[in-house]
Amino acid sequence: MTPSIPRPAAVRHRSFAAFDAHEPLLSDGHRRWCMRGQNFIVERIVSGGQPFTVESASEVLVILPDAPATLSHAPSGTVVARANGQGSVCILAAGVHAIALAEGGSCAVIASSRGDIREGDILNADAYAEPDPRIVPTGRPYLRRPDAAEAQVFEMASVPAPRDNPRLKMLQTETLSINWVDYHGERDRTALSPHSHTDFEQGSLALAGNYVHHLRVPWGKNANLWRPDEHLPAPSPSLAVIPVDLVHTTEGIGGGHHLLIDIFSPPRADFIAKGWVHNAGDYVPARD
Repeated sequence: MTPSIPRPAAVRHRSFAAFDAHEPLLSDGHRRWCMRGQNFIVERIVSGGQPFTVESASEVLVILPDAPATLSHAPSGTVVARANGQGSVCILAAGVHAIALAEGGSCAVIASSRGDIREGDILNADAYAEPDPRIVPTGRPYLRRPDAAEAQVFEMASVPAPRDNPRLKMLQTETLSINWVDYHGERDRTALSPHSHTDFEQGSLALAGNYVHHLRVPWGKNANLWRPDEHLPAPSPSLAVIPVDLVHTTEGIGGGHHLLIDIFSPPRADFIAKGWVHNAGDYVPARD
């Protein structure tokens, strides 16, 4: 079989920020950092002890790596995420939510759109001054079933991994999907998974442990577009946004607990079709 030739699109640089290396936004005692992909926004929040609000026009994922939280939304009511030692993911309906964490507790909020974040507050806003036409728009490819709860808490210790993909635990919303990658110790260097995506970005949100993101620009006919390989150190907490066509794999290094959240928008239809997404039954494909 003749190997495919990489498309001659412009090479886009990855985005990356180790959050604690940047001055936070300060709001009512809370410390906040924001980054984005073309179709998603990630906000890390360290609580100042008082409830704070999050506003979104789409469903919201709240990642709680180690802290309990109370999340309130009208008319969905209130849900409580416990501190169970292995983290939780909350899925909340579109709208305005009040989130209460103990002082010093942290969470990550992931959404396709946020009405309460200014473009100038996003660390990598300049990377999206010109959108990438190769990226499929988010739209609203899935709809939550009417009988599914509008506010849900998934304790990740209780979410099963697929039998044929035991490294990953996967969830979706109407516009997003995530892989929860959780392990102890170093990743096996003989079993990495370099790959690329042709029409969507990947966000890799490191919340525990240290990593190296291995990145490679494919060689096309135009050697002026070639770039050297990059082996990007990524402590926690940090976010890397991997552009279209960039070959990538992530290696957990050092001992201890590793928690990495991979982010996609639109949701990974291929993973849903394989039966890998734990809560896919709560959604139906939207009609054209």
